[in-house]
Amino acid sequence: MEPTTGAPVDAVPRRVPVRQQSRLQREGRSDGDTPDDVATFWAPIEEVHWDGTPVREDPAPSGDRGFRPVGRRTPSRTAPPPDPLPGLAALVALSLVAAFFAWVSAGPFWLAVGHARVGTVVLDGCTGDGLTQRCRGTFTADDGRFVAHGVRVSGVPAGEKASGTPVPARMTGPDAGTAYADTGVGRHLLWLPGLLVVLACTAGIVRWTGSARLPGRRHRRWAVTAAIAGPVLITVGFLAFAW
Repeated sequence: MEPTTGAPVDAVPRRVPVRQQSRLQREGRSDGDTPDDVATFWAPIEEVHWDGTPVREDPAPSGDRGFRPVGRRTPSRTAPPPDPLPGLAALVALSLVAAFFAWVSAGPFWLAVGHARVGTVVLDGCTGDGLTQRCRGTFTADDGRFVAHGVRVSGVPAGEKASGTPVPARMTGPDAGTAYADTGVGRHLLWLPGLLVVLACTAGIVRWTGSARLPGRRHRRWAVTAAIAGPVLITVGFLAFAW
């Protein structure tokens, strides 16, 4: 038996003509009006039914027609804003730290760049050793323009701490409260670490206040600018005061 038509194999031809709708039939003409010059296509018996119509694939089940992989939908609700208290606490704490290091670095910075009054400080006495050493003295400028009494003395050598010992030192001006006896690389170590800490506090303010994570490029730019401007203005203010 032939599997497609169910007829005996010897009784079914191997190729049969396929019924195709001609252009004339599409225009509303009957089969009798079809001209003889229309070519007939002979298809294999496995591809047609018993009456000559082509075998078509069965349509997919109705349940599969509308199937589409459902992607994960993003929630329509916007995320709640972050809690402002941690950012505010970080802003206040880092601003205070930046202000302290900007204050202690302002005077040594001006001395390192050359803005200083050279003179001699006569020690009144020193207490402690190393980092805990505290010295006081009287500074006299070499040009005789001013004399500062009871100023703090920084960088006194270990063998010159006796009271009444004259030590070469420098001050930024008569209103400054500290005379610096440091020389060489030591003078730069008085201001460079402090300003680096100010820069670190600035980066921490930008990070912990969320200024760099705000939506919108314009709002993010203004927030980052304001976060950087705070420590910068504090440092500039102390530099102007120490001048």
